[in-house]
Amino acid sequence: MLSPSHAPSYATVLRTRHAGRTFGAALLGRLSYGMVSLSLMLAVKDATGSYSVAGAVMALFGATSVFLSPARAALIDRYGPRRALPPMGAAYALLLSALAYATWQPGASGLRLGALAVTAGACTPPLGPVMRTVWSSLVPDRELLQRAYSLDGVAEELLFVTGPLLMGLLVRFAEPAAGVAVSAALVLVGASALVSSPALRGTSGRPSGTTPPPSGPSGKRLLGDVGLRHAAVVSAGVGLCLGALDLLLVAFTEAIHQGASVAWVLAALSAGSAVGGLAYGALSWRMPSRLRLTALGTALGVSSVAAGVSPNVYVLVAVVTVAGLFVAPAITTAYLIADESVGAGSRTQAGAWVNTALNAGSSGGTAAVGLLVGRLPLTVCFTLAAAPVLLCAAFTFGRDRR
Repeated sequence: MLSPSHAPSYATVLRTRHAGRTFGAALLGRLSYGMVSLSLMLAVKDATGSYSVAGAVMALFGATSVFLSPARAALIDRYGPRRALPPMGAAYALLLSALAYATWQPGASGLRLGALAVTAGACTPPLGPVMRTVWSSLVPDRELLQRAYSLDGVAEELLFVTGPLLMGLLVRFAEPAAGVAVSAALVLVGASALVSSPALRGTSGRPSGTTPPPSGPSGKRLLGDVGLRHAAVVSAGVGLCLGALDLLLVAFTEAIHQGASVAWVLAALSAGSAVGGLAYGALSWRMPSRLRLTALGTALGVSSVAAGVSPNVYVLVAVVTVAGLFVAPAITTAYLIADESVGAGSRTQAGAWVNTALNAGSSGGTAAVGLLVGRLPLTVCFTLAAAPVLLCAAFTFGRDRR
């Protein structure tokens, strides 16, 4: 089903003309997303003195950012990143700056912060989907594109580990609101550098003199494609599993009186994902991508169930590392399926649907398992957390066979 690849390596991906510059710009902007959640939560909490207000503001920010992602991506597909990204990036940076200003001193109004958070979330530039669309034009070879997507996914995951660490260093010398301001600067500089890359010259939207249609392909029409629907459904299951797993790992380590070890357990999950993503991209696969996604989702679910019966934290670390091996490959495969399921004019939107399904699933998984922990045994909670991805994989496998 797989074999070591004799095709060009990850270094070849980065040596592709304009790839290094474009990828670096996108990563700089996406580092903002790794910092903004923690910095905004701390800033709102300090400004209002309330964890509940901070949680509500973050929920509003996250919800508008996630659920409006396909709409923003549709604008990118319709007008091109060079026309659509600059106003999104500028508006997002301006609104984050307003949030930083509003939270710099105590006594901020929760309603005003919530309104700013909703508006900022609605303007979040889809730098990840745009970069994956650019990869499709930079490296049209499917095996090389698999490597590019794997590299992109691993780098993005590392950004979400690095961002909170950088924020932790920053708050030792400045107010948490400074982290919100830095996030605004990063996304503005990164988005500007991305759209200035020569790799985006051919992605400027419709030719001048032509009239764009009233609307691009609707989300309903796009999700009518079996491949994209498969990728979105399994991604939602993966997100549900991962969102629940993060909270369950905290509860598990506290239950065995080793709460301090949770950082190592979560690091093992991220490390396993990074190793799995790089290994996955370096192999040539004969198994069809949709069947591959089903298998990876199933493996993640089974590993998550096994984590719930770990006898101690050492076994838990080992099992969670194994579970992590399937995370980045599953996400990479979902993006590859989305890319090949639609035309070139809808790739950004298709990738955004996968991203939305993953993030919405993660938020839903965390919320759902939060209601179950303490009411059910942890072993049962781990099994229930794995159930969505297992059911999604079984459902899509059955549909594919029919």
